[in-house]
Amino acid sequence: MTPTHDAIGIWLAAVCTIAIYSILYRENVLFRLFEHILIGLATGYGAYIVVTQVLHPLWYTPTFEEGRWYDIFALLTGALFYTIFSRRLAWMSRFAMGVLMGLGAGLGIVGFITELAPQLQASFKPLNTINNVMVLVTVLTVMSYFFFSREHGRGLAASSRLGRWLLMVGFGAIFGNTVMARMSLFIDRANFFINDWAPQVKHLALWLWAHLT
Repeated sequence: MTPTHDAIGIWLAAVCTIAIYSILYRENVLFRLFEHILIGLATGYGAYIVVTQVLHPLWYTPTFEEGRWYDIFALLTGALFYTIFSRRLAWMSRFAMGVLMGLGAGLGIVGFITELAPQLQASFKPLNTINNVMVLVTVLTVMSYFFFSREHGRGLAASSRLGRWLLMVGFGAIFGNTVMARMSLFIDRANFFINDWAPQVKHLALWLWAHLT
């Protein structure tokens, strides 16, 4: 029986999956080995993506093939980050960090205006349906929970208590969605074991039986 490339890939995937899931039993050397392999592969793949999809098309091509010579300053600014590893030159990294933080602040403001502002506007709806009423009650009570400018009286305490419960409902829904996403990944792996790996195990068992009996 000569293994094909698909069969070898299936066996490798099965071994990797079993090794990673072995953490469910206890911490072990096999899990740590494949964890390091996964991190190494992810790091290498990430570097490949950066070079092929970011640096080359977005920096190298415009700079050296399209004549945008001023893009060279992007490389110089990025290189300043690596001066953090030198005690003598570490002060230079602050320039790059300042530029990055400034860009981040600017993009944050743009993101707030373009993404959060429409969400705030959508929270104010006509009270003609039960859903709109629930949205308004949720927004007001949750905001009252985070109101710390004065001591909560009886009315504000009741509103903040309801807001806390509604926050818990929201967090529970988010957690449930996370659990469902993890279960989807597990179902995919279980489907792989049943439909892909199990036939390979059967073929191997039949081959061993034919040649050893």
